[in-house]
Amino acid sequence: MRACRRMIFFLCCLLVTAPAAFGSDPANTGTLGAGDYAAAILINARSGEVLYERDAHRQHPPASMVKMMLVLLVMEGLEAGTLTLEDPVATSARASTFGGSQVYLKHGEVFSLGEMMQAVMIHSANDASVAVAEFLAGSMAACVARMNARARALGMVDTVFHSVDGLPPRRGRQPDLSTAYDLSILAQELTRYPQVLHWASTKRAPFRGGAFILTNTNKLIGRFPGADGLKTGYYRKAGYNLTATAARGGLRMISVVMGASSNRARTRETARLLKSGFDMYNQVQALKEGEPVPAAVPVAGGMLAQVTVAPVRDVFVHVRRGAESAVRTELTAPAFIEAPVVKGKPYGEILVKYGDREVARVQAIAMDAIPEAPLFHRLLMQYFD
Repeated sequence: MRACRRMIFFLCCLLVTAPAAFGSDPANTGTLGAGDYAAAILINARSGEVLYERDAHRQHPPASMVKMMLVLLVMEGLEAGTLTLEDPVATSARASTFGGSQVYLKHGEVFSLGEMMQAVMIHSANDASVAVAEFLAGSMAACVARMNARARALGMVDTVFHSVDGLPPRRGRQPDLSTAYDLSILAQELTRYPQVLHWASTKRAPFRGGAFILTNTNKLIGRFPGADGLKTGYYRKAGYNLTATAARGGLRMISVVMGASSNRARTRETARLLKSGFDMYNQVQALKEGEPVPAAVPVAGGMLAQVTVAPVRDVFVHVRRGAESAVRTELTAPAFIEAPVVKGKPYGEILVKYGDREVARVQAIAMDAIPEAPLFHRLLMQYFD
């Protein structure tokens, strides 16, 4: 009886101390759920797969992370050709009065759009944000309207912007609100632009001819391997926020932490999330350049009845650990090829899929040259066929 009681006690202890379910903890250690933040999310930047979340759809003031939407509007203007980084941006009287993090713009001072964007992305300058917003849309109110319209188009359903800078709302004004999930959507869009990542990964840069030094507010830059963005945010009620991204070997992670208790806490928790994401994945070689795929392509009128094909380049895929078998390849090619077949010429494509999702597509080239068969040979083949 005493031994039976010991066994029951032991089993109860196991149940109490068992780790959290995999779905709530990407590292499967039971530790990520206890982070120092009000809300958080971790996603695979390429697929958008949510790897971890806690209160990710809970509205929270993003503070200066609002500026990410301003940056996206600028980048889309550059992409469309309606803006250039050389465009002059003048400082209005209103922009020159904005406090908080700033580069002390003076009324009438003019800098290029590229210089203003450096101040926004690296130093989180509020005065530069207002100047850029007025340049983009004519006024802050018009720019805020554009920001909200773009948020709706992206599916950021729990986001509402009331400012272009993310400062605490003045008396009678409403606060900016967003969620960790919505900000991860915005971050995915921003990571499409190398210029954004260049600005966001710059630790220090001169401004106003070197009279002022822009200092990056993201403490992961230069410290966490692969970290190259994106944006911090803070005021007292919002707490310490950070939307971050890092890339290693072609795999990119995005994390959002909102409402951390300190700058150190948001940096630590973000690093923990990003590292957990990278640890969850394994790199698999799906295709090897020049290595024939199992399927062959039929050849009509040739000396051989079919030709083997191979991928024109290597393809590596990042997959969740333990799910390597979900990677598969498919050959898409014509029903047959008319001879002659030229060695090295593409005759179709090889699709690489991870589950049901296509992750790569490469040309399939012929491994051999197959000449056209003589007329007698073709007639004979038709007879025996």
